[in-house]
Amino acid sequence: MKIAILVEGETEKAFKQILSDFLKLRLPQMPKLKFIPQKGRIPKGEKLKRVVENLLNQDDYDAVIALTDVYTGTNDFQDGADAKAKMKNWVGNNPNFYPHVAQHDFEAWLLPYWSTIQKLAKSNKSAPGGLPEKVNHGNPPSYRIKEVFETGKCQRSYSKIRDGARILKDQDLIVSVNQCSELKAFINTILELCKGDLIP
Repeated sequence: MKIAILVEGETEKAFKQILSDFLKLRLPQMPKLKFIPQKGRIPKGEKLKRVVENLLNQDDYDAVIALTDVYTGTNDFQDGADAKAKMKNWVGNNPNFYPHVAQHDFEAWLLPYWSTIQKLAKSNKSAPGGLPEKVNHGNPPSYRIKEVFETGKCQRSYSKIRDGARILKDQDLIVSVNQCSELKAFINTILELCKGDLIP
């Protein structure tokens, strides 16, 4: 099973190792997962359709998953359901394409590891309240983590690539899966494609 995962940038690539470690425990045979960064944004319209069709037809992938942030700095998407519907519509009726979202951005999936964020930032700032994927109020999770680093004693800003990987290192992904329904949906798509048991 070859699965291409379209991601916005290098941050999400940092997620590949923890995802692979998580899947290895749940699948009899690991799929070949290729994370393909899209220079900051998942393509829109006909361009997304072309990218997906090329991966399926020319590169022989069995499935293509697109993983976009809902918060993109633009008003492209109202919410996760709107983002998935638009991506599905752009690609057309293709049974091997699976749109998924990080609500509001990828960093929502890091919020369950707040104690690690505090340790790296050398900060005692308390975690945002509520479920990680509901945290926004004009201040998405990536901004919250950036603020913790910049006000903490580590005296530097949050780097998505460096610190995203450090926050996830040696973590159990089920902690985030149990708090983040969009992450669970994304992982369940991979498990289902590979005939694994879904996470309830």
